[in-house]
Amino acid sequence: MKKKLTLLMLAALLMCGTSVLTSCGNDDNEIEVVQKDYLKSWNQCDALTALKLYVADVTNPKSPNYIPEEDRIATFDMDGTFVGELYPTYFEYNLLEYRALDDPSYRDKAPEDVRQAAQNIRDFVRLGTPLPDHFDMVHAHAAAKAYAGMTLAQFDAYVKAYAAMPANGFSGMTYGQSFYRPMLEVMEYLKDNGFTYYVVSGSDRFICRALVESIGIAPNRVIGMDVKLTSNNQGEEAGVNFTMTKDDYLVRTSELIIKNLKTNKVLQISQEIGKVPVLSFGNSSGDCAMHNYALSNSQYRSEAFMLIADDDARDHANRNKALTLGEKWRDAGYHVISMRDDFKTIYGEGVEKTEFSF
Repeated sequence: MKKKLTLLMLAALLMCGTSVLTSCGNDDNEIEVVQKDYLKSWNQCDALTALKLYVADVTNPKSPNYIPEEDRIATFDMDGTFVGELYPTYFEYNLLEYRALDDPSYRDKAPEDVRQAAQNIRDFVRLGTPLPDHFDMVHAHAAAKAYAGMTLAQFDAYVKAYAAMPANGFSGMTYGQSFYRPMLEVMEYLKDNGFTYYVVSGSDRFICRALVESIGIAPNRVIGMDVKLTSNNQGEEAGVNFTMTKDDYLVRTSELIIKNLKTNKVLQISQEIGKVPVLSFGNSSGDCAMHNYALSNSQYRSEAFMLIADDDARDHANRNKALTLGEKWRDAGYHVISMRDDFKTIYGEGVEKTEFSF
């Protein structure tokens, strides 16, 4: 739909999340606008209003808070922020459980510590047994071992094959389709307003790349947990002493480099992006350091947003825990997004919550 608008009317439309596609009209003070309806899966809410006002402010060249496009950097956690956390475990936890306990090509060869980590996940899901202390690191080391020796292409195919399986606890959706539709709309809205966004996840970088490829996020905009890679013919020789040939290829090793949580997220953002973000989106305490880094931006106005999984009707969630976290995040200075109150839909039409099957 096309309309002719004055500059003041255009500014109002931008604040409401309408359109940035423009062309000149016949009159000097008119602009022809091709409207695009953003953020359709959202209810009107405080968090959405805050985001729209922020974007309208920092993209307005006449605003004292104007941010040039090259510095409009946004960071998004993945699990529980725009990919379904699939309560009570993450995708990469589900994948390790399958790899070590169910995959006929690997389960009999799995080292004992890998099997034990997978069993911890299974007992947590099925019996409610608490995970061991610092299980994020236990899992990280086990996962590094579980996929060691795979080429990058093999691992990518392995992740995508598991992602194509029906998501346990839902009908009408695979694991690889479990994106929060409202958050994908935020990404599109930011992109069309000149922002560049990055995925900054605690999950394995190559798992993240495999999952987000279907929504058009380029591999170089994904930061995650990393394991050491090696050339297939490198052996024990150091990389500075070995020259790959054109016929060599990269394989995963069992050596963990970094678990990308908390302050490690900040370190990775600084090293890989080289700029302090102005927007940050997350859902857990592992994202607070990333949020605080964005809010510490001394050059530009910045904001941080936290999702809370408080919708136990449409998703698998612990509502009481989520509400407690919501108050904590507000006190920390973050905008809180309620999945129950702020999302018209979570995964889109045709997706229904069901009982878990074991």
